[in-house]
Amino acid sequence: MTEKTLTGTQRDAAATLREVFDAHELEWREISQGVFTVVLPGEKKLQTPCRFDVGEHALGVHAFVARRPDENHERVYRWLLERNLKLYGVAFAVDHMGDIYLDGRLPLSSVTPDEVDRLLGAVLTYADESFNTILELGFATSIRREWEWRRSRGESTRNLEAFRGWLEKDRPPPPPAD
Repeated sequence: MTEKTLTGTQRDAAATLREVFDAHELEWREISQGVFTVVLPGEKKLQTPCRFDVGEHALGVHAFVARRPDENHERVYRWLLERNLKLYGVAFAVDHMGDIYLDGRLPLSSVTPDEVDRLLGAVLTYADESFNTILELGFATSIRREWEWRRSRGESTRNLEAFRGWLEKDRPPPPPAD
């Protein structure tokens, strides 16, 4: 397989990505010419892995948010679609397996440091803000089982603290707030 040859606009976009990733001290790699992986650190979702593809006419961003929900698929996917109405630069999407991503495109002519920064901020914010709701809606049974198992053995439940309210009241998670 031969490396693609980047045009001047593509080279400029790739240079802008490198500049912004370095400026934010992000963990990143250029896995092939014009294809980058970057890890965005979060709070609720500790890491959001992303791929940036410098294409012929657009910059593509693809960020993994969560695996396919174990349950309540329709409610999870509906919630994501409703959220899409409020998002900037990216939208929630699912792959053929049902895994959840944020996906977006930006014309190469719009790839500036400010716009890449805005796009990174959007991906990080939407992945982080949505993560616990996705877990509550799509993984409540697994979370409850884990909570009960840990409590019965005196294990730490620290990483489940965000769900304590509905777990301790022995009720399903609340509907998502918007």
